Amino acid sequence: MTVCYVPDSRPVHSTGPAEQGVPRQSDPGWSGCSVYAREVGMARPQQPAGAPRTTRLRRAQAVLTSLSAVIATTVVAGPATAAGAGGPCTLERTEAHHSEGLDSWNRNYPRPVRSLRAAMVFLSFPDAAPKVTPARLAADHTPATGDFFQRASYGRFSLRVHSLRHWITMPKASTAYAIQRDWNSARRAAYLRDAIRAADPHLDFGRYDIVYLVADPDAPGVDADATKVVNFERPLRADGKDLRRLVTVFEHHPPDRHVLAHETGHVFDLPDLYHRPSTADNSGDWDTYVGDWDLMGSQFGLSPDPFGWHKWKLGWLTGRQVVCARALGPKMYTLQPLSAPMEGRPGADTRTRLVVVRTGPTTALAIEARGAYGNDAGTCTEGVLVYRVRNDAASGEGPVRVLDGHPATSACWNESVYPELADAPLGVGDSLLAREEAVRVTVTGRATGGSWAVQVTRGERT
Repeated sequence: MTVCYVPDSRPVHSTGPAEQGVPRQSDPGWSGCSVYAREVGMARPQQPAGAPRTTRLRRAQAVLTSLSAVIATTVVAGPATAAGAGGPCTLERTEAHHSEGLDSWNRNYPRPVRSLRAAMVFLSFPDAAPKVTPARLAADHTPATGDFFQRASYGRFSLRVHSLRHWITMPKASTAYAIQRDWNSARRAAYLRDAIRAADPHLDFGRYDIVYLVADPDAPGVDADATKVVNFERPLRADGKDLRRLVTVFEHHPPDRHVLAHETGHVFDLPDLYHRPSTADNSGDWDTYVGDWDLMGSQFGLSPDPFGWHKWKLGWLTGRQVVCARALGPKMYTLQPLSAPMEGRPGADTRTRLVVVRTGPTTALAIEARGAYGNDAGTCTEGVLVYRVRNDAASGEGPVRVLDGHPATSACWNESVYPELADAPLGVGDSLLAREEAVRVTVTGRATGGSWAVQVTRGERT
């Protein structure tokens, strides 16, 4: 089967204008400067009909800068460090929010190539008595989130979560903060300020790389759609540590699947890959860009393991497992399934997991094999997945788009978040032509060990 793929010509969806940041009067004990922040929201796509789903989804005095948590109209790219050898197929990091460029690493974000410590703080409110214990809420997310990243990173990264064992009471009723997805900036700032102040006697912020603020899910003013990461353009200072972001969790109990892993992905500078509908009630398809592939698109996806491009960006794949396809004409590659465990110690397995074709100043095609291993054990289809990457598209604006290897068919209607892309991977004998890039991808075979034989031809337009 041969598929000719022509890029979508529709305009890129915009999530709407950002709010202008305005300095606000600080409370006593807070300095009078303003801080701007960009928030990254969690997708709430419709769950496919018939699919199984959970119910909805040391004491120290903190020295803090004033907080006015409003969305920034621009995001500073931040200081860079070399991200490792990538060769001519790496896209340069741009000022786009959560840019897919990976020639350098933004030092404003922790890079998950070592063990990172996270604190989980549980916040209750005077207007509601919690119905569940912090231990039960912690169990909703741990160790599952850490296990997800352990598998995704081939053991290169471990997330160590320390959960407080008791509730910390906020000074105001839950309804006083008007919590919602598109949150009023002043109310959000008040919530974060009160949460940090309340937690400070119970938590040494200086010991942790990540802080999760988990609200009582049964409090009347809590809205599960408000779960998100808030990034501060100018860090807060607490217990001798710069707090560059906080993860605010408002999930129901039990929560949406993989929701904390998705939000933690933002902490590591990964973008939202979903398409937020432009309708007033957010109705419509959220998953048209990447479907089930990569949890940064949907936490409900059948194949949530991060794209090979993201694993390369995060440092879980290196130049030993990534091949840059530069020569014109056909060339054969053997692809190991992306989610399959690596052999030996991390980095020792040099078998190819990702083939990249640089197609322009801001674009590349990525080619990887997906199979029923690890985080993708429940995948709908196996095969060779092809997708387009842009380094100049911001989070939520389609920085990654999967090319459909079978546009005339769909799969897993009762389980997939977007059945049209559930069968996007190419099988043996299938071929896909990305006409604009003049690149053809053909799958010529599959070995008994699970690897895929793939021919990539550059310079072909027909």
